[in-house]
Amino acid sequence: MLHVGLCLVALFVVSITHWVYKWRNLKCNGTLPPGSMGWPLLGETLQFIAPSHTLDTSAFIKNRIKRYGSIFRTSLFGSRVIVSTDSELSYMVFQQEGRSFESWYPPSFRKVLGNQSLAFMHGGLRKYLKNMVLTVIGSQSLKNIFSEVETVATRNMERWVSQETTELKTAVADMIYEFMGKKMISYDPVEKPSENLRENYEAFVRGLYSFPLEIPGTAYYKCLQGRKKVMMMLKNMLEERQAKPNEVQNDFFDYVIEELKKNDTTLTEEISLDLIFGLLFANHESTSQAITLAIKFLTDNPRALKELAEEHELILKKREKPEAGLTWEEYKSMTFTFQIINETLRLGNIAPVAFSKALTDIKFKDYTIPSGWVVMVCSPAVHLDPVNYKDPLKFNPWRWEGMELKGSSKTFMVFGGAQRYCVGADLARLQMAIFLHCLVTKYWWQPIKGGDIVRTPALQFPNGFHVQFFEKDKQQ
Repeated sequence: MLHVGLCLVALFVVSITHWVYKWRNLKCNGTLPPGSMGWPLLGETLQFIAPSHTLDTSAFIKNRIKRYGSIFRTSLFGSRVIVSTDSELSYMVFQQEGRSFESWYPPSFRKVLGNQSLAFMHGGLRKYLKNMVLTVIGSQSLKNIFSEVETVATRNMERWVSQETTELKTAVADMIYEFMGKKMISYDPVEKPSENLRENYEAFVRGLYSFPLEIPGTAYYKCLQGRKKVMMMLKNMLEERQAKPNEVQNDFFDYVIEELKKNDTTLTEEISLDLIFGLLFANHESTSQAITLAIKFLTDNPRALKELAEEHELILKKREKPEAGLTWEEYKSMTFTFQIINETLRLGNIAPVAFSKALTDIKFKDYTIPSGWVVMVCSPAVHLDPVNYKDPLKFNPWRWEGMELKGSSKTFMVFGGAQRYCVGADLARLQMAIFLHCLVTKYWWQPIKGGDIVRTPALQFPNGFHVQFFEKDKQQ
């Protein structure tokens, strides 16, 4: 009996040893990029999500670049990953979407974003959903919502100036929800304060890049609970709307309901709710982060703030009626404003990584990316590379003078690229530009406390950024 037990133990040890050996010594029809796979299943996930208190490329990435070069292998979230900090490879991944690569996210991400999220769609269904979204927030639709964005920004700033202090990230997120919630689902937090969608999204955001332990008390568990509550609210709203088919709100829900009624539609209720969930999250979180970061940069750079204010004061001077609202032509003329926006996005790297799966063995330089492996595009390493940008950690909007201020390139991929280009990119730029216009033409501010940033690798303001606003005609 003892002999059998010892044999079973020996067999178990041999099996585990063999498994670990295969995990760390991978086979490939070519040469794999160098790197370390870490521990089986766990990989190097904990090192990857370790907090970093700087806008610079994380220590996890920088240390491996020094050791292995700009392309290396690792294991994250239970998957075999090739990390690309190489601008050529990263650009190729975006350009080859749907051919050599397809968008991919770790299973833990899929669980919190929803299996029917636009981010996970491919082919014709993705194109169909993307066209649906563009009817509301596409570049051709922005002129129709232009004045609404300005009205919401103005109304919120009037409220902030009456407060002794304003936590900017939260206040801007509320402002964006006031606009997008109304536009997407006719959601009004004033009318339904008990259904605070944004607060549930906050729990969701904090756990998105956490280690995926679905245990009560963990950030990931709270993230899933936040998603569950938001999805329940959205489902109830959709059912209420469907029960009153003659009530038209002129929002995205109306469009969704009309599509669901069609006999030949590919749209389902699950896809609809995941789509709305993702759109509300992406706009609220990324744009509020970018605006908060822009104000922090301008607070620390009086020269940039002065030039920005002069650009917008000139817009007012050229108007026949100074009190009139912004025009589309004025918006398109904001050259220095877009330089500020580009520099903020370059330094902020609001979307720090993008995942794609190789559909076939792919040769790149001296390496082979095996079919089925994941490539993680690490945009901060491209945007903060001194080869691409002189003094990359310096906030310098003047570096964009005479350069392309929209779109993507091999050295500027803040919104992805090609078919993976962010569907809400134009809306985000518009919201940032209008916010800055309303702010610098009417108000000034001073920081009170906070403003520290942490990357996990998502950008966060753990202590907030508290500022006090003043009307511009009062003594500074």
